[in-house]
Amino acid sequence: MTNPTAETFGFPRTKVAETESWLVLVRPKQPTFGSLVLICKESVEAFSQLSPAAFADLKTATDGVERMLGKVVAYEKINYLMLMMVDKDVHFHVIPRYAGTREHEGLVYADAGWPAVPALGSTVDLDLDAAERLARTLAQAWSAA
Repeated sequence: MTNPTAETFGFPRTKVAETESWLVLVRPKQPTFGSLVLICKESVEAFSQLSPAAFADLKTATDGVERMLGKVVAYEKINYLMLMMVDKDVHFHVIPRYAGTREHEGLVYADAGWPAVPALGSTVDLDLDAAERLARTLAQAWSAA
């Protein structure tokens, strides 16, 4: 199942993983390496409207996200931001945080906001092909966990 928010973030090409209630997608604008969007598949626009099943499945989704990003990114902290100002479907921006830089496919990803709030305006902007390649890399790590 998809929704407009998932399509905005390049679904299905940016899909890393999927649980019963959640999609895990690469965020094409990467404030840090491995930034994701965790999108609820239910048709709701408020966190309080999630079904009990979606709340329970959020545990499965976040366990998978953190295990996978720990292996690929080696983050020091992780931020889950629920902004929902433009894209109305319930979703989180998942921003792995770290001191220093990470590299992937010749691109250098710095955490410009470290150790304070994420610098969402300072990003490595991936085109859809690059976002899809990153999604495949992350999907392999998800499956290996």
